[in-house]
Amino acid sequence: MELCVALDLPTAEENLALAKQLKEHNIWMKVGFRTYIRDGKPFIEALKEINPNFKIFLDLKLYDIPNTMADAAEEIAKIGVDMFNIHASAGSIAMKTIMDRLSSYEKRPLVLAVTALTSFDEENFQTIYEKGINEKAEQFAKMSYENGLDGVVCSTFESRVIKNATSTEFLTLCPGIRPFGEDAGDQQRVATLELAQKEGVDFPVIGRPIYRDENPASKVSQILKII
Repeated sequence: MELCVALDLPTAEENLALAKQLKEHNIWMKVGFRTYIRDGKPFIEALKEINPNFKIFLDLKLYDIPNTMADAAEEIAKIGVDMFNIHASAGSIAMKTIMDRLSSYEKRPLVLAVTALTSFDEENFQTIYEKGINEKAEQFAKMSYENGLDGVVCSTFESRVIKNATSTEFLTLCPGIRPFGEDAGDQQRVATLELAQKEGVDFPVIGRPIYRDENPASKVSQILKII
């Protein structure tokens, strides 16, 4: 299990200040949609200057026609991030096109597929996908595995089912982790760090419980002790 810290603060300055507080730890940093649109590649370079051993997860959830997604994936690989994601609902052709495009890279980033956003509850998910979260997440995970992706983004509650349906080596990255039972906020399917460990989660993504803490560095140390 490897910790991934979500850099979801309102400004680049605040996110970089948080990263500086955590620079003693060689952990993953999640750069999300808002942050990347606002701050771009220079922000990722700034993170690497703070700690060259930070690993970067670019959380853009690509979703477009297959060739456009593959073009974007190649540009992401050129930036030098360590992991990025796409929407599984883009389908098998998109997945295969992306992985074929990245096959020529000696060190390509890990590619994950988003199964069901953790903001969904069961009722709203079924309205869109016409199946339950567990059933559809497993279906998306199998598709991702069969097309050569490295893992999926899912909630903790689907992690074990997905690994059983694919492989223990197939990665699960899980947002909505509240390590010590903190407030769920806008997430519907949250879990403690203890449950994430039991369910075989590879990457717990933690944001607010860290950056809203009075001492983020101390909070990260507590989390890493459990991990």
